[in-house]
Amino acid sequence: MADTQGFSLKDQLFNAEKIRYLAGLFDAADPRFDASGFEADVMARLADFELKERINWIADCLEKQLPGPLPDTAPVLRAALPAPLDPSLADDDFGDFIFAPLGEFVARAGLPDHVDLGLDLIGDITQRFSMEWAIRPFLNAEPDLVLARMVQWARHDSYHVRRLVTEGTRPRLPWGQAVGLRLDQPLDLLDVLHSDQTRYVTRSVANHLNDITKKDPDMALDRLRAWARHGVQNQDELDWMTRHALRGLIKAGHPQAMAMLGYDPDAELICDISIQPGMVTIGSVLEFKCRIESAKDEAVLVDYILWFRKADGGLRSKVFKLKTAVVKAATPLELTKKHRLRGNATTFRLFAGLHRVELQVNGQVRASGEFDLLKP
Repeated sequence: MADTQGFSLKDQLFNAEKIRYLAGLFDAADPRFDASGFEADVMARLADFELKERINWIADCLEKQLPGPLPDTAPVLRAALPAPLDPSLADDDFGDFIFAPLGEFVARAGLPDHVDLGLDLIGDITQRFSMEWAIRPFLNAEPDLVLARMVQWARHDSYHVRRLVTEGTRPRLPWGQAVGLRLDQPLDLLDVLHSDQTRYVTRSVANHLNDITKKDPDMALDRLRAWARHGVQNQDELDWMTRHALRGLIKAGHPQAMAMLGYDPDAELICDISIQPGMVTIGSVLEFKCRIESAKDEAVLVDYILWFRKADGGLRSKVFKLKTAVVKAATPLELTKKHRLRGNATTFRLFAGLHRVELQVNGQVRASGEFDLLKP
């Protein structure tokens, strides 16, 4: 994973300095641990692997240094852990990525014979680095047992452990192993966690609901309505969670999601879009102006959709945020947007040809325009 400036995330997270740090922790925990041998083993092939593979490789090397069943190695692993992340914060990042291989080590050694001990260790390690990936093999092997443990974790003193409950059970966790849970199985846990007082947890709850919207929008919307009725979460925080949970549906123009956020998908609006100029070169800036009118005050959520030409001549779309506002009666809302059409983007290529811009207001496409994209 490197960007066009040569930055390497895998090298930032897993490098000689980080490996030496991890080796030192285990050396201090058990003098029998061969710290120099561990470092040499890891570094011999670390550069050969991508980020996720490096986690597995470090776990491989750790297994060589800590052979035997998990009950024998668990005391050393626990003793090697540094102090937990600051428990007084309300938000935080994952922790230090160098502890991700410990979760892989525990998942391998804990299944199938030492599930309870493995979960104990996962609960300890996640207070140093999020174990959302490592918990998923346990969920697939022993879902009832793990979900029962998560009932306890949902009320844990550490918000890192509480977050593991919702993040670890996400239906579409990035980089994570797929889990065989039904969409509704973790909902009772989310009912507890949606009222959490830490943004780190509530963001995860919202992300979990956003995952659910990809398969069952009504399930997510019904849960948000129930939480609004219960009134146990601060209203501002619940409003934020609702917006974050529905972001995918909002981009898709889902009418019920729009209405839940206070935007009428059937609002009577007069909309127009103009593109200047009508020809744009790859690497330069597309500029367009739009105008929205209403006979009465109307809350609007304005997005724009760019339809990009593909290599085969077809089109694909991408939705971008533009503005949330209130259009005043008889007072047009005028917006201008400049969008750079980068020719060196790492995610996709641009191809010359006729392109389209659509103005989406409250989930409905209300106006559109075209422009020619030219080679530089």
